[in-house]
Amino acid sequence: MRAIESVRSIEIPEGVEVKVEGRLVTVKGEKGTLIRDFSHAPVSIRSEDRKVIIQTSWPRKRETALVGTIFSHIQNMITGVTKGFTYKLKIVFAHFPMSVKVHEKKVMIENFTGERSARVANLMGDTEVIVSGEDIIVKGLSKEDVSQTAANIERATKVKKKDPRVFLDGIFVYEKREGTEK
Repeated sequence: MRAIESVRSIEIPEGVEVKVEGRLVTVKGEKGTLIRDFSHAPVSIRSEDRKVIIQTSWPRKRETALVGTIFSHIQNMITGVTKGFTYKLKIVFAHFPMSVKVHEKKVMIENFTGERSARVANLMGDTEVIVSGEDIIVKGLSKEDVSQTAANIERATKVKKKDPRVFLDGIFVYEKREGTEK
């Protein structure tokens, strides 16, 4: 016999304000505000006291999975507005010294394996990218935007048409953590 309901609830910490309008969730905290639209999901989201409740009735596997997914997204939003997210990347090169510059909403990677044209990676959302020596630090409130920006930078330096065991140049993620200090 299947469960009649699938319910998950999230405790809202002090200093965080969560507003639910239909399936539009707004989370405000000390670091900023995040807004996310869950209108595509067949679930109900409501806020009671200091809790956010995600629920669906007569769920199949897909709806039960969506309740868990939305639960995780809202938890990440709460973590983002309280602590933030930081990804660190390392610039690695053997022979050709590459240079990395941030220009508006793009990261320019110049002289990658001696190439004349610069490789470009796009920044997502309101992420902040800091280049210091051989490290690139990506900070932001939205976990999705920070991780996608780091992935765009890492993917821009993918070695093509060469043996990846020999040509080890690139930019690689080496640390992921909550918090934007340092």
